[in-house]
Amino acid sequence: MLFSNVIGQEDIRQQLIKSAEQHRLAHANIILAPEGTGGLPLGLAFAQYLVCENKQPDGACGTCNSCVKAGKYIHPDIHFSYPVIPRKPGDKPVSSDYAAEWREFIEAHPYGNAYDWLQFIGAENKQGNITATECQDIIRKLSLKSFESVYKILLMWMPEYLGNEGNRLLKLIEEPPDNTIFLLVAENQEQILATILSRTHLIKVNPLPKEVMVDALVNRAQIPAAKARQAATIAAGNYREALYMLQHSDDDYHELLRNWLNYIFTGNRVGLQGWIEGIASTKMGRENQKQFLRYFINLMEHTLRLKYMDKSQLAFSEEETDFAAKLQKLADLQQMELIMQELDNACYYIERNANAKLLFHALSVKLQYIFKKRPIPAV
Repeated sequence: MLFSNVIGQEDIRQQLIKSAEQHRLAHANIILAPEGTGGLPLGLAFAQYLVCENKQPDGACGTCNSCVKAGKYIHPDIHFSYPVIPRKPGDKPVSSDYAAEWREFIEAHPYGNAYDWLQFIGAENKQGNITATECQDIIRKLSLKSFESVYKILLMWMPEYLGNEGNRLLKLIEEPPDNTIFLLVAENQEQILATILSRTHLIKVNPLPKEVMVDALVNRAQIPAAKARQAATIAAGNYREALYMLQHSDDDYHELLRNWLNYIFTGNRVGLQGWIEGIASTKMGRENQKQFLRYFINLMEHTLRLKYMDKSQLAFSEEETDFAAKLQKLADLQQMELIMQELDNACYYIERNANAKLLFHALSVKLQYIFKKRPIPAV
């Protein structure tokens, strides 16, 4: 991948290139990039730049033999590590078992997240890991001499999936073979092993500016400008989330939310139970449940903006703006704050495999109490 394929992030690109040009590149680096901001594309582009035989001021040449191999993700001196699952009970999988799927995934979904990858390899509800066996394989690979390039590179995506077995890599990170470079691409600093974090150089990536997002959606994803602006506004610098929202009709979420609130306000227990059964079904899935809650949070934020801004300045559909205006009459500032807090908590628990029926039932009860301005019961 070339730097020209990365959306925005010019400052990080220059920082990486200059560190290599001036021989100030740390041997162990963490590219800390929130979801959808381009951490993996940056890592891939920098790895290709490092092995490029004809480096240019703005990145790799893209045409030399090394670039051709790196661009196909088959360069023998660029090693990849990422979360995987056992193909069958008792397996001890390593990343290279999924090399073909990995190349296909990053070609099609370079801005995808760990959930996208695990679903791509058929994980369903299985938990992905970077295992002790994988760590041993990394040590073995990096102990070999480089084949073609000056550098040997390990690009590890999502080091958050390293358990305590990641400590097996500490000696290698502290005392690597000559010209060995670690590029760890992460999203959440708090979930990285402290022992690894303390031994690496941290490179922080910022969310994408709105105009950069709009340009990418229009010119790369061929999204109409009005829809692109709306998605960029809601996604707040997360290109992956913007694409996901555009691929999954917001009208469905809108109708789902209308029905939910209607059942809550009218006290329709039968309707509410049916609604909970539907959203908790396996067909809906955890990612869709989380995305629906985020959609509700965004509408609450719209509602707050409508208090202080003219609706012509907001990049939302007329239907959503009208709905936000109605929400404004149903909840005051304090109630909205409580609702968004509960929705955010629900997203957190969904990510940790909470029982969806229990979660949405409890959330419905809490919303009823919030709208009635009564203390939330412990449910």
